[in-house]
Amino acid sequence: MKITVIGCGYVGLVTATGLAEAGHLVTGIDRDRTKINKLRHQEVPFYEKGLAPLIRRHLQSGRLSFTTSPSLGMASAQVIFIAVGTPPAADGSVDLSQVQAVAAEIGQELRGYTVIVMKSTVPVGTTRKIQTTIGRYVHRPVPFDVVSNPEFLREGNALYDFMNPDRIVIGADTPKALQIMEELYRPFLKKKTPLIRTNPETAELIKYASNAFLATKISFINEMAELCEAVGADLPTVARGMGLDHRIGPEFLAAGPGYGGSCFPKDTKALIQIARAHGKEVTIVEATDRVNMRTKKRMLEKIIQTIGPPAGKTIALLGLAFKANTDDLRESPALPLIEGLLAAGVRLRVHDPKALTAAEAIFGSKLKYYEDEYAAAEGAEALVLVTEWEQYRKLDFSLLKTKMAQAIFIDLRNLFTPEKIRAHGFVYESIGRGKERAEAKNG
Repeated sequence: MKITVIGCGYVGLVTATGLAEAGHLVTGIDRDRTKINKLRHQEVPFYEKGLAPLIRRHLQSGRLSFTTSPSLGMASAQVIFIAVGTPPAADGSVDLSQVQAVAAEIGQELRGYTVIVMKSTVPVGTTRKIQTTIGRYVHRPVPFDVVSNPEFLREGNALYDFMNPDRIVIGADTPKALQIMEELYRPFLKKKTPLIRTNPETAELIKYASNAFLATKISFINEMAELCEAVGADLPTVARGMGLDHRIGPEFLAAGPGYGGSCFPKDTKALIQIARAHGKEVTIVEATDRVNMRTKKRMLEKIIQTIGPPAGKTIALLGLAFKANTDDLRESPALPLIEGLLAAGVRLRVHDPKALTAAEAIFGSKLKYYEDEYAAAEGAEALVLVTEWEQYRKLDFSLLKTKMAQAIFIDLRNLFTPEKIRAHGFVYESIGRGKERAEAKNG
């Protein structure tokens, strides 16, 4: 099939590339000329595991192309995906200006029956509003359908998730649109991927409900971590004991410095606003958001309590991206930590395998940036692990101790056991290990 994807950000570029890999002819459209020029020269504007070689392969095969021209990009397309940004407004609601602008462009370009697919995460009811907007701009009566097809991609594993979906959700009002979408996804449906056929409103809400529930699990376990520290319990053991219950499962029960990224913070706040707009409350989601904000604040307090008076001290931060395997700093827990530590007079040396360039664009000369984690630790009075990059699991603590001015390790991802790190002569602080802290004090 001939497919057009409007918007070449994370979701759009992964969608375009994945559909090309599935055998379709795909054109990606984006207004950003610099981005499109890079893509045409096989340069990917962000890091996503496995994406760059696949883009190169399908640019060469001819299945994938890029343009800034809506007319060229949408010509004779059978299906058009909308995958533009839906950033949060100041009140937590969703800014749909990009979606509405694209809908107007689509209306002006339609020449024959087309299925328009809402891939961007949008409030319930948006798909129908977009249908109205498109209809307002068509030059002559042209049949079309708008369907909701939410994405469920994890940054860092987005390409794998697209090619191996755990479900495909299609919210469509007509049998014709549904049939075309099923044909488009046939390579995936052959793998027995579950298909949910529903209306647009249900499809839109599945996306928000899914992200809000996952965010809730993260905030819940972070709240339990706080309680563990107060009562002398061990959070990793508590989480394991919970996760072995098949009704709960172990996923998203790892305590940390709070969730971030482009989805969970935005989508939880948006769901709160959606509910309020309909005269309802989602009190659990509201609590999830509050706990996440409190968790980020508590991590800063934990660091300062561990190192003592912070002014003038040098700290090395390992990990800046909001999660491993991405260079995305949006809503990263590292950001409020950096801001708080700088405000407290700390000198910061930072390392991240992929996000240094993005961090320097935000903080400039306020930080010192290192491409080697051991160089970042040189002369530091404390080392703080913020992002769970796999390479950090292999840190040589004997070497680190020779480089650091003081052997303090603050593990905000619980990647290590206290026994292992203390055996190297470090003061070790982690999350929710009240039992370990109590034993250390008693000893």
